[in-house]
Amino acid sequence: MTSSLIRPSSPAGNNCRIALAGIDLWITPRIDNVFVYDTDLDIERLKEALSRTLTAWPLVCGQFLVLDDENYVIEMSDNAIPFSLCNNTELARWPHDTTVVFNSVDGLLPPFLDEVKSEQLLKSSSYEPLFRLKVTRLVQSGEWVMGTSWAHVLGDAFACLNFLHTLSCFYQQVECPVLVPSFERRLWRCEEADQSLLPTMKHLCDAVSAEENLRKIMSEELSHDQLNIHFSGKQLGRLRTLLHL
Repeated sequence: MTSSLIRPSSPAGNNCRIALAGIDLWITPRIDNVFVYDTDLDIERLKEALSRTLTAWPLVCGQFLVLDDENYVIEMSDNAIPFSLCNNTELARWPHDTTVVFNSVDGLLPPFLDEVKSEQLLKSSSYEPLFRLKVTRLVQSGEWVMGTSWAHVLGDAFACLNFLHTLSCFYQQVECPVLVPSFERRLWRCEEADQSLLPTMKHLCDAVSAEENLRKIMSEELSHDQLNIHFSGKQLGRLRTLLHL
Protein backbone atom coordinates (compact mmCIF):
# COMPACT_ATOMS: atom_id res chain seq x y z
CA MET A 1 0.00 0.00 0.00
CA THR A 2 1.20 3.50 -0.78
CA SER A 3 0.08 6.59 1.07
CA SER A 4 0.23 10.23 0.16
CA LEU A 5 -1.14 13.53 1.40
CA ILE A 6 -3.50 15.61 -0.70
CA ARG A 7 -3.55 19.35 -0.10
CA PRO A 8 -6.12 21.90 -1.28
CA SER A 9 -5.37 23.19 -4.77
CA SER A 10 -5.25 26.65 -3.22
CA PRO A 11 -5.53 27.68 0.46
CA ALA A 12 -9.04 28.80 1.34
CA GLY A 13 -9.48 28.28 5.08
CA ASN A 14 -7.38 31.22 6.32
CA ASN A 15 -7.35 29.55 9.77
CA CYS A 16 -10.92 30.70 10.36
CA ARG A 17 -12.59 28.99 13.29
CA ILE A 18 -16.11 27.60 13.05
CA ALA A 19 -17.84 27.24 16.42
CA LEU A 20 -19.75 23.97 16.63
CA ALA A 21 -23.33 23.84 17.85
CA GLY A 22 -24.55 21.30 20.37
CA ILE A 23 -26.03 19.08 17.68
CA ASP A 24 -22.55 18.82 16.09
CA LEU A 25 -20.97 17.31 19.18
CA TRP A 26 -21.62 13.71 18.25
CA ILE A 27 -17.86 13.47 18.16
CA THR A 28 -16.83 9.82 17.99
CA PRO A 29 -19.14 8.57 15.19
CA ARG A 30 -18.03 8.74 11.60
CA ILE A 31 -19.70 8.15 8.23
CA ASP A 32 -18.02 5.45 6.14
CA ASN A 33 -18.86 4.78 2.50
CA VAL A 34 -17.52 2.28 -0.01
CA PHE A 35 -18.04 2.63 -3.78
CA VAL A 36 -17.27 -0.14 -6.28
CA TYR A 37 -16.42 0.61 -9.93
CA ASP A 38 -16.13 -1.94 -12.72
CA THR A 39 -14.03 0.41 -14.83
CA ASP A 40 -10.61 1.93 -14.29
CA LEU A 41 -10.12 4.88 -11.98
CA ASP A 42 -7.63 7.53 -13.03
CA ILE A 43 -5.74 7.99 -9.77
CA GLU A 44 -4.00 11.22 -10.70
CA ARG A 45 -7.29 12.67 -11.87
CA LEU A 46 -8.94 11.55 -8.62
CA LYS A 47 -6.20 13.21 -6.57
CA GLU A 48 -6.60 16.43 -8.53
CA ALA A 49 -10.39 16.29 -8.05
CA LEU A 50 -9.95 15.79 -4.30
CA SER A 51 -7.51 18.70 -4.15
CA ARG A 52 -10.03 21.00 -5.86
CA THR A 53 -12.85 19.73 -3.65
CA LEU A 54 -10.84 20.54 -0.51
CA THR A 55 -10.47 24.11 -1.73
CA ALA A 56 -14.26 24.35 -2.07
CA TRP A 57 -14.71 22.63 1.32
CA PRO A 58 -11.93 24.02 3.58
CA LEU A 59 -13.75 22.74 6.68
CA VAL A 60 -12.90 19.17 5.67
CA CYS A 61 -9.15 19.78 5.87
CA GLY A 62 -9.46 21.61 9.18
CA GLN A 63 -8.53 20.67 12.74
CA PHE A 64 -10.93 19.88 15.57
CA LEU A 65 -10.08 21.87 18.73
CA VAL A 66 -11.45 22.09 22.26
CA LEU A 67 -10.88 25.55 23.76
CA ASP A 68 -11.04 26.21 27.50
CA ASP A 69 -12.56 22.75 28.03
CA GLU A 70 -15.97 23.97 26.85
CA ASN A 71 -15.82 25.52 23.39
CA TYR A 72 -15.62 23.22 20.38
CA VAL A 73 -14.40 24.54 17.03
CA ILE A 74 -12.98 23.41 13.71
CA GLU A 75 -10.07 25.56 12.59
CA MET A 76 -9.90 25.66 8.79
CA SER A 77 -6.14 25.24 8.65
CA ASP A 78 -5.77 23.82 5.11
CA ASN A 79 -4.17 20.59 6.30
CA ALA A 80 -3.46 17.69 3.96
CA ILE A 81 -5.81 14.70 3.71
CA PRO A 82 -4.50 11.09 3.74
CA PHE A 83 -4.91 9.23 0.43
CA SER A 84 -4.13 5.50 0.37
CA LEU A 85 -3.76 3.22 -2.64
CA CYS A 86 -3.35 -0.55 -2.58
CA ASN A 87 -3.60 -3.59 -4.85
CA ASN A 88 -5.53 -6.67 -3.75
CA THR A 89 -4.42 -9.83 -5.55
CA GLU A 90 -6.33 -12.30 -3.38
CA LEU A 91 -9.97 -11.48 -4.13
CA ALA A 92 -11.36 -12.73 -7.43
CA ARG A 93 -14.02 -10.01 -7.42
CA TRP A 94 -15.97 -7.68 -5.12
CA PRO A 95 -17.05 -10.23 -2.50
CA HIS A 96 -20.45 -8.92 -1.49
CA ASP A 97 -23.56 -9.66 -3.53
CA THR A 98 -25.65 -6.88 -2.02
CA THR A 99 -25.25 -3.40 -3.43
CA VAL A 100 -25.82 -1.87 0.00
CA VAL A 101 -23.90 -3.26 2.99
CA PHE A 102 -24.71 -2.41 6.59
CA ASN A 103 -21.23 -2.36 8.07
CA SER A 104 -22.39 -2.14 11.70
CA VAL A 105 -24.05 -5.53 11.32
CA ASP A 106 -21.90 -7.32 8.78
CA GLY A 107 -18.45 -5.88 9.53
CA LEU A 108 -17.46 -6.30 5.88
CA LEU A 109 -16.07 -2.91 4.94
CA PRO A 110 -13.00 -2.17 7.15
CA PRO A 111 -10.48 -3.74 4.70
CA PHE A 112 -11.55 -1.16 2.12
CA LEU A 113 -11.43 1.83 4.47
CA ASP A 114 -8.82 4.04 6.07
CA GLU A 115 -11.04 4.94 9.00
CA VAL A 116 -10.99 8.38 10.60
CA LYS A 117 -9.69 7.95 14.15
CA SER A 118 -12.50 9.99 15.65
CA GLU A 119 -11.97 8.54 19.12
CA GLN A 120 -8.66 10.42 19.21
CA LEU A 121 -10.23 13.84 18.71
CA LEU A 122 -10.82 14.39 22.43
CA LYS A 123 -7.69 12.58 23.59
CA SER A 124 -4.96 14.39 21.72
CA SER A 125 -4.01 17.95 20.92
CA SER A 126 -2.18 16.84 17.77
CA TYR A 127 -3.74 17.08 14.33
CA GLU A 128 -6.11 14.24 13.42
CA PRO A 129 -7.51 14.25 9.86
CA LEU A 130 -11.30 14.54 9.68
CA PHE A 131 -11.54 12.82 6.29
CA ARG A 132 -9.63 9.92 4.75
CA LEU A 133 -9.82 8.26 1.34
CA LYS A 134 -8.59 4.81 0.33
CA VAL A 135 -8.62 3.22 -3.13
CA THR A 136 -8.22 -0.54 -3.57
CA ARG A 137 -7.63 -2.16 -6.96
CA LEU A 138 -8.93 -5.72 -7.25
CA VAL A 139 -6.30 -7.02 -9.66
CA GLN A 140 -8.09 -10.21 -10.75
CA SER A 141 -11.42 -8.61 -11.67
CA GLY A 142 -10.19 -5.16 -12.68
CA GLU A 143 -12.63 -3.57 -10.23
CA TRP A 144 -11.77 -0.52 -8.17
CA VAL A 145 -13.07 0.16 -4.66
CA MET A 146 -13.06 3.65 -3.16
CA GLY A 147 -13.60 3.96 0.58
CA THR A 148 -14.25 7.29 2.29
CA SER A 149 -14.34 7.99 6.00
CA TRP A 150 -15.91 11.24 7.28
CA ALA A 151 -15.83 12.52 10.87
CA HIS A 152 -19.38 13.32 12.00
CA VAL A 153 -18.25 16.66 13.50
CA LEU A 154 -17.91 17.91 9.91
CA GLY A 155 -21.64 17.52 9.39
CA ASP A 156 -24.34 14.92 8.93
CA ALA A 157 -24.88 12.47 6.09
CA PHE A 158 -26.36 15.20 3.88
CA ALA A 159 -23.19 17.30 4.20
CA CYS A 160 -21.07 14.22 3.48
CA LEU A 161 -23.18 13.46 0.40
CA ASN A 162 -22.76 17.01 -0.92
CA PHE A 163 -18.99 16.82 -0.43
CA LEU A 164 -18.79 13.51 -2.30
CA HIS A 165 -21.05 14.88 -5.04
CA THR A 166 -18.64 17.80 -5.53
CA LEU A 167 -15.73 15.34 -5.68
CA SER A 168 -17.61 13.27 -8.27
CA CYS A 169 -18.34 16.33 -10.41
CA PHE A 170 -14.70 17.45 -10.40
CA TYR A 171 -13.53 13.93 -11.29
CA GLN A 172 -16.04 13.57 -14.13
CA GLN A 173 -15.30 17.14 -15.25
CA VAL A 174 -18.97 18.04 -15.26
CA GLU A 175 -20.65 21.16 -13.94
CA CYS A 176 -20.53 21.43 -10.15
CA PRO A 177 -23.31 22.69 -7.88
CA VAL A 178 -23.68 26.45 -8.13
CA LEU A 179 -24.24 26.96 -4.41
CA VAL A 180 -21.10 27.42 -2.32
CA PRO A 181 -21.26 25.44 0.94
CA SER A 182 -21.75 27.44 4.14
CA PHE A 183 -20.02 26.24 7.29
CA GLU A 184 -21.37 28.65 9.90
CA ARG A 185 -23.46 26.94 12.58
CA ARG A 186 -26.63 28.21 14.20
CA LEU A 187 -25.57 28.20 17.84
CA TRP A 188 -28.00 27.63 20.69
CA ARG A 189 -28.28 30.47 23.19
CA CYS A 190 -30.06 30.16 26.52
CA GLU A 191 -31.72 33.55 26.24
CA GLU A 192 -33.30 32.52 22.93
CA ALA A 193 -34.75 29.23 24.19
CA ASP A 194 -38.48 28.75 23.69
CA GLN A 195 -39.64 26.33 26.38
CA SER A 196 -42.98 25.80 24.62
CA LEU A 197 -41.19 23.76 21.94
CA LEU A 198 -39.80 21.15 24.34
CA PRO A 199 -42.74 18.70 23.98
CA THR A 200 -42.00 18.43 20.26
CA MET A 201 -38.31 17.59 20.82
CA LYS A 202 -38.64 14.04 22.12
CA HIS A 203 -35.17 13.11 20.89
CA LEU A 204 -33.72 15.61 23.38
CA CYS A 205 -36.17 15.26 26.26
CA ASP A 206 -36.04 11.46 26.25
CA ALA A 207 -32.33 11.03 25.57
CA VAL A 208 -30.75 7.66 26.36
CA SER A 209 -27.19 6.51 26.94
CA ALA A 210 -24.86 5.86 24.01
CA GLU A 211 -24.90 2.13 24.79
CA GLU A 212 -28.70 1.95 24.73
CA ASN A 213 -28.86 3.99 21.55
CA LEU A 214 -26.38 1.63 19.86
CA ARG A 215 -28.42 -1.40 20.89
CA LYS A 216 -31.53 0.21 19.40
CA ILE A 217 -29.78 0.94 16.10
CA MET A 218 -28.40 -2.59 15.87
CA SER A 219 -31.83 -4.05 16.61
CA GLU A 220 -33.48 -1.93 13.92
CA GLU A 221 -30.95 -2.95 11.30
CA LEU A 222 -31.45 -6.63 12.12
CA SER A 223 -35.24 -6.43 12.14
CA HIS A 224 -35.70 -4.38 8.95
CA ASP A 225 -34.99 -5.33 5.36
CA GLN A 226 -33.00 -2.94 3.20
CA LEU A 227 -34.43 -1.61 -0.04
CA ASN A 228 -31.99 -1.34 -2.94
CA ILE A 229 -32.90 0.65 -6.04
CA HIS A 230 -30.69 0.21 -9.11
CA PHE A 231 -30.34 2.85 -11.83
CA SER A 232 -28.45 2.58 -15.09
CA GLY A 233 -26.44 5.51 -16.40
CA LYS A 234 -29.17 6.16 -18.97
CA GLN A 235 -31.86 6.18 -16.27
CA LEU A 236 -29.83 8.56 -14.11
CA GLY A 237 -29.48 10.90 -17.08
CA ARG A 238 -33.23 10.80 -17.59
CA LEU A 239 -33.82 11.56 -13.90
CA ARG A 240 -31.52 14.58 -14.08
CA THR A 241 -33.42 15.83 -17.11
CA LEU A 242 -36.76 15.46 -15.33
CA LEU A 243 -35.37 17.30 -12.30
CA HIS A 244 -33.82 20.04 -14.49
CA LEU A 245 -30.34 19.35 -13.07
